[in-house]
Amino acid sequence: MTITLEQAQTITAAALRYGTEQGFNPLTVAVLDPGGAIVALARQDGSGFLRPDLAVGKASGVLALGMTNRAIAARAADSPEFFTSVANLAGGKILSVPGGVFVKDASGALLGAVGVTGDASLNDEAAAVAGIEAAGLVAVTGAE
Repeated sequence: MTITLEQAQTITAAALRYGTEQGFNPLTVAVLDPGGAIVALARQDGSGFLRPDLAVGKASGVLALGMTNRAIAARAADSPEFFTSVANLAGGKILSVPGGVFVKDASGALLGAVGVTGDASLNDEAAAVAGIEAAGLVAVTGAE
């Protein structure tokens, strides 16, 4: 099972709308399927040109390691050489800051991940959660 294009488009639109309503800096949102393929990517006007790579990196990291960004951050703090090695192996597509969020269905099945970047990391994460919930899906951040 995987996230659908319709769900991914709902997530991107709702996350961007949430960011605008909250007065966040321009955001970029990436929605990936469980295998790390991009299903949807949206970048607001004014969002920097590296933001798509950062959004994908946030989502890709949680999928690649099977752990939340918070768990990745804890692992990176505990073992920086491990994090550096893994980030190099992944071509830099792993970040240790909030903004990468697992997407699950109501039964707990993994559908993919969302990465948001552009504002403070916790704001990025809040936008991702808002988008996921707008699609009627379950967000897993590690803060639950």
